[in-house]
This record gives sequence, structure tokens and C-alpha cells, in this order.
Amino acid sequence: MKRILRDAFVLAAAMLSTTPSAISQGNAAWLMYVGTYTNAPTQPSSGIYAYRFEASGKWTPLGPVAETSNPSFLVADRSQKFVYAANEDATYEGKPAGSISAFAIDAATGHLKFLNKVSSGGPNPCHVSLDQTGKWLFSANYDGGNLGVFPVHADGSLGEASAVIQHKGSSVDKERQNHAYVHSAYASPDNRFVLAADLGTDQVVVYHLDAAKGALTPDQPPFAALAPGSGPRHLAFGKDAKFVYVLAEMFATVTVFRYDAKAGSLNQTQTISMLPADYKGVKSAAEIAVHPSGKFLYASNRQHNSIAVFHIDAATGALTAAGQVPTQGKTPRNFAIDPTGAFLLAANQDSGSIVAFRIDRATGALTPTGDVLKIPSPVSIVFAQPK
Repeated sequence: MKRILRDAFVLAAAMLSTTPSAISQGNAAWLMYVGTYTNAPTQPSSGIYAYRFEASGKWTPLGPVAETSNPSFLVADRSQKFVYAANEDATYEGKPAGSISAFAIDAATGHLKFLNKVSSGGPNPCHVSLDQTGKWLFSANYDGGNLGVFPVHADGSLGEASAVIQHKGSSVDKERQNHAYVHSAYASPDNRFVLAADLGTDQVVVYHLDAAKGALTPDQPPFAALAPGSGPRHLAFGKDAKFVYVLAEMFATVTVFRYDAKAGSLNQTQTISMLPADYKGVKSAAEIAVHPSGKFLYASNRQHNSIAVFHIDAATGALTAAGQVPTQGKTPRNFAIDPTGAFLLAANQDSGSIVAFRIDRATGALTPTGDVLKIPSPVSIVFAQPK
């Protein structure tokens, strides 16, 4: 009963906060799914929530659409028919591993139909992604320090892991880097390689991907090193895949690598801070994304409670800092750029809000629209447009 009342309150609050934005770009609409922490001590949630998001910037709450444990990272497949969630738990069926849940999208209602759940291969999976064919899913198991590979069946359900690759090593921070902590994994745009960010070893580990078998084999060289103690967390490819941008959680920096698509190798060219020069507080970066235009890069600061904005030099990939924008909330864990590239939506985990910003297409600047969604413990946002 308490959960029902709480969800009703959240839904009502979201409806009250829903207002149209000024920019109109037609009547296109998407489903926006938000993953949350269900075990958050002050803002426990039901699982995954959905909203109908229009190109004008208007959003309409659809309520909780799937009850599942700690869906802290979501990914939608390219067919826009399925959503997958990393269930960030330490155990699954009594064993030390989290799980990955598969859902089918109901295009009419936005609700998610549970398909199945499989062991992630290690405890506390914090990131999931799909290869470019949609046939393989990758799970980054943070506390397990390993990377799982899973077949995606034609009906959207997941098979048991075809491989679980254990990372080894440590780095200079004896508390947070005492062993490998795989934080994310991404298939390259040409689907030939998988790049995995390991916070514990200060490495981006590169694998050859056999897309026929779902097999991963180490590239040569097998990894690119970042500054000791920096803690790589997430990464983003530039628009033309000539550059890779790696966010370091513990230093709150972005490191630029020139990417050799033929060899899968990374050559470091720049590291730049995400924070003001006079900032003296705790550094804790979370998410990174390149704007669809390829001109701008955004990254979130969880302790500074801001989105850092950068301009991208198309020829060199170099970043120029363009300031930090307050997210009007606490602990911006994740953010997403809408499919039109007109809005950035920042998920403030600890203040229970998603705040909308309009993106200036000429400068990349962010301006609050005034629209705020109230939702418990939001940590991941994805869009889908099922046919």
C-alpha cells in the first residue's frame, strides 16, 4: 500500500510539473524510460518509469512501467522494441552476481513486458550496452571486475552468458582501486572492437569482437592507460569515430584519444578538467555524451552538481571548456540528449528530479526550460520510438 501511495504521489507531482517548452519541432514523440534505485534509503522507487516525450519538449508521465530491482542503467535496442536493465545487486539467486533483465516495449501504452532475467556474471552490474547488430549485450560488473557477453534472441530475451572475462590488476588508490572495477563497455561504430573502461586499473581495455560468435579477444596493444588514480568510468566516440573521449570519475577529467579504427588502438592527445579552476571540493564525475552534431561534448559532475560543456575541434578532436551549468539538483548521475538534439535532461539522483535544458545548436550552451520532473532516485535515461 505504501508503494502504491508513493507512486501515485510521484505521478501526480510529475503531472503538475509537466509544461510545454517554447521550441516546436513537429509532433514527433518518443518514449523516455528512467531507471532508478529501488533500495535508495530516502527515495526508494518501484523500478522503471516511463514518459511520453515530444519534440517540442513536452513530457507526459506514464507512471511506473516495470517493477525490477535497482535498474541503474538502461539500454534500448536499435529496433526500438526492447529495453534491457542492469539490476545493480550484489547477489542473484543466492550467488554473488547481479542480473540483467529484458523487457518488450508496448508501443501503445509504453509499458514494459518482462521477458526474462539472467545472471550478469558478477556482482553489481552498473552498465549494459549492445553491439551494433543488436545480437549481443555486454554487461560491466563493477564489483566483480569482469565483463559479460550475452546473446540476444529474436524475441528480445537474453541467453546465458557466452563469455565472462575477468579483468586483473589494481592502481594507486588502495581503497577504490584495490582490484579491477569494470565500469562500462561499448562496441565501436564499425562493430569490430569493444572498449571497456576499468576504474580499478586506470585502463581502457580493447577487445576484438567476433560478432558471429559473441567472442572477445584482447587487442594488441590490449589497453590504453590513463593517469594513475584517475578512474576511467564511461566513454563516448566522436561523431566520425576518429576520436574517443574517456571520462575519469575520480579526477573529474576527460581524456581525448585519437582512435585508429583499423587497429582498434588509442593514442592519447589531451586531458582536460571538467571543473572550475578554483574548485576545491570532492571530484566525482559520472556521465559523458557527444552531441549528435559532433560539435559539443557534455559531462556530469556529481559533487559539483553541474554539467560541464565543451566545444570539439572537428579536425583535432581537442576540447575547449565552455563552463559548467548547475543541474538544479543534487548528484547528477546520468543525463541524456533527446533524439532531436534540442534538449538535455539531467537526472539528479539524490534530489529526485530530472531537469530539462534547451541546447543552443550554435554554441552548445544549456538553458533551463523551467520543466522539472519529480521522480525517486533517477539514475538512467533512454529514449525509444517503437513503431
